Amino acid sequence: MKFDSLLVHYGELSTKGSNRKEFIRCLVHNVRVALKAFPVEIKGNRDYILIGLGDQKPEPVIARLQEVSGIQRISLIYKTETPIETIQEAATALIATQPGKTFKVETKRTDKTYPLDSYGISIAVADAILDHTDLEVDVHHPDIVMKVTLRPGECLLSCQDYPGLGGYPLGMNGKVTMLLSGGIDSPVAAYSLMRRGILVDCLHFASPPYTQMAVIDKLKDLLKQLNVYQNDIRLQVVPFTKLQEAIYAHVPEPYCITIMRRMMIRIAEKVAKKNHCLGIATGESIGQVASQTLQSIVTINDVTSFPILRPLCVSDKLSIIETSKRIKTYEISIRPYEDCCTIFKPKKPKTKPRIDEAERYEASFDYASLIEEAVEGITNIYLSGGEEVEGKQIVCPNPGDLVE
Repeated sequence: MKFDSLLVHYGELSTKGSNRKEFIRCLVHNVRVALKAFPVEIKGNRDYILIGLGDQKPEPVIARLQEVSGIQRISLIYKTETPIETIQEAATALIATQPGKTFKVETKRTDKTYPLDSYGISIAVADAILDHTDLEVDVHHPDIVMKVTLRPGECLLSCQDYPGLGGYPLGMNGKVTMLLSGGIDSPVAAYSLMRRGILVDCLHFASPPYTQMAVIDKLKDLLKQLNVYQNDIRLQVVPFTKLQEAIYAHVPEPYCITIMRRMMIRIAEKVAKKNHCLGIATGESIGQVASQTLQSIVTINDVTSFPILRPLCVSDKLSIIETSKRIKTYEISIRPYEDCCTIFKPKKPKTKPRIDEAERYEASFDYASLIEEAVEGITNIYLSGGEEVEGKQIVCPNPGDLVE
């Protein structure tokens, strides 16, 4: 028996009220983008997205859909006509292809003119399965769940589900400036934001000649992998050398990392506002390094009132590594190319820096002009669909414009 369709279930979108329609429009758009290489037909409504497979094999389509945020699960579907005898025959043939010894039938009837109600349909289908197979009914812990969805003019049968990524459709929750170092944490943080419907616009601080240009190639490869979850990503590279040299020339070594991070946040805020981002995001995890203690975070945050998101703040390193391996960024992240934070790492960094002391050290040099120079010197790299492209702008979509 050949499955001819896929049913995409929305998950968390079911909790949305008056703006549910906008979330669904955004998800339908994202599904179209993800499946543009497949010859499939896509139709969305308020309850699910129906994807007609035609001659397309379902496995690669399912695999791609499992990388799209906002999807709870994907069901393989067999479409049939609505006479109860036809439904019984198709359901019996379909369930016979599945492994297991027990089953139950679940029915959703949207066609209220149908002569049988949902319970009646379930009983009729279960009776047919019992009569023509060796399966037994188990309503509590069945091996197979036969789902019957009766709509006007057609019936959808399914008994195979695949998990989705969950979360919200990418773009529905705005855009942030993501500080990307090239280590293990920040790509995982970017992925976590994407899964919650947030677009990322990446910012990297480069300090040539102290840092190697190979770091940029490493970042490109990381973002090409993240293109699986966000098709278009911009990498903005900040020339940070002059500012970093000034910091180490005027600030005691234990405070250098704190002051450097304060400068990064100042720059990130300017870039974020210029690019219409709603916040800054980092890959910080509480207590992991000296600049990520709560005391350090308070001192670093003091330079801005702009929102700073830290999606990994309570994640342990092992869980972060596990996620990085799952999204295939780990092997890229561990390439031995140091960024400006690691190459200038002090021997004894201050773990409990004070705001007044940070301000006193910053007053010893003209950092404002160096910040402006760094912002003006930013260069852009664009990654789209796993390839580097020229001049492609990354914008937050307007959900109202996403209906094709």
